Amino acid sequence: MRLTGKVAVISGGARGMGAVEARLFANEGAKVVIGDVLEAQGHSVATEIKTTGGEAVFVRLDVTNEADWQQAVATAVERFGKLDILVNNAGVSGSGRVEDVTLEEWNRVMTINSTGVFLGTKTAIPAMRQAGGGSIINISSQLGLVGTDNSSPQYQASKGSVRLLTKATAIQYASHGIRVNSVHPGPIETPMTAARRADPQTLQLILGRIPLGRYGKPEDVAYGVLYLASDESSFVTGSELVIDGGWTAQ
Repeated sequence: MRLTGKVAVISGGARGMGAVEARLFANEGAKVVIGDVLEAQGHSVATEIKTTGGEAVFVRLDVTNEADWQQAVATAVERFGKLDILVNNAGVSGSGRVEDVTLEEWNRVMTINSTGVFLGTKTAIPAMRQAGGGSIINISSQLGLVGTDNSSPQYQASKGSVRLLTKATAIQYASHGIRVNSVHPGPIETPMTAARRADPQTLQLILGRIPLGRYGKPEDVAYGVLYLASDESSFVTGSELVIDGGWTAQ
């Protein structure tokens, strides 16, 4: 198994990509702390993992709350002895064009998608240093690399900031044995994209921009995250793993 003996915290782990990552990590031998504000769903994922022979625990985690992050990391260390892996997966989308977006909406998306990654990273580093190193995987987006006319400016800006925070952290903490990489999914079949996929016109517009002609599956992303979490990627830091069906190749 690829993560035997490792301990991971996954934010946004109650559903979508985060839940798939949690299950995959557990199947590969990791002990998993699932963090989310969706308590019932998060407990359900943790219970499922334990029922199938894995080790997992759920903690309520609002990624904008520093105390919640401290509790999540403390749970990993107290329950499983250390912290090796952090997946900053939690995020929200947005809508509107620049002149239509309120400051409140801008701040909401930036705080969850960007500040949340900063807080998770900041909180995890001391525990990873104590463990002798670790791997931080930040879930950005293909829209953290390129712009588009049919996504909100606050979402694109937040995901772009995750990309550069990843590189800054990777450089600053390489000597501590802490690797930091970003993952850039294209459109993926998750609850976040359900409304857009349900609209035929929007669906065809988006599919027309994906050379592979389909939405990705959460598993498509999870296996990339697994690679970055594992020792197989021991010489990879500060990099971008693009999983977008060819969107950014155009």
